[in-house]
Amino acid sequence: MVYKIKKYGEDVLKQIAKEVELSEINDEFRQFLDDMVETMYETDGVGLAAPQIGVSKRIFVCDDGNGVLRKVINPIIVPLTEETQEFEEGCLSVPGIYKKVERPKRVLLKYLNEYGKEVEEIAENFLAVVVQHENDHLDGILFIEKISPMAKRLIAKKLANIKKETKRIKEENE
Repeated sequence: MVYKIKKYGEDVLKQIAKEVELSEINDEFRQFLDDMVETMYETDGVGLAAPQIGVSKRIFVCDDGNGVLRKVINPIIVPLTEETQEFEEGCLSVPGIYKKVERPKRVLLKYLNEYGKEVEEIAENFLAVVVQHENDHLDGILFIEKISPMAKRLIAKKLANIKKETKRIKEENE
C-alpha cells in the first residue's frame, strides 16, 4: 500500500512523535513498515518518516544509497564528531525545494528493528545525513528550519504556495 505524503503546512509534521511500545511490534506493524518502504520507493525518496504519512510515531525507513534498507523504530542519534558536512537536502513533504544543510558527519544511531531488537550502528556521510533528516521529522522539524535566513527568504514564496495548496486540499476533503 502506498500512502499519501503529507505536505508542508500539515499539523502532523510539526508534532513530536510518540514512541512505539514493544507490544505494538507485531506482524501488522511489520506490514505497516513494508508499506512505508513501498511508499518511500514509489515517491523516489531515500527516507520516509511516519509523520510524513500522517502517523505521529517515532518510526522511519531509509535506504543508504547502496540498497541497504533500514526500518528504524524509536531512534536515538548521538553525534560522534564535531566535524560537519554540508549536503543539499530535499524532502517529500516540501516538494521542489532543495537547500544545503549542515549536519554532523558521523553519528551513532541506536534503534529498535522491525522485530523489536536493539541495533547500534555508526552512520557516516550520506547515511548520517539521511538518518538525521528523518529523525528531525520525528521531532516536528523540517530541513527548511535548518537553513540560513537568506536561504529561507529565497524560498518563502514557494513555501507559501505549498502551504496554500495543502490548505486548499484539506478544505476540499473536509
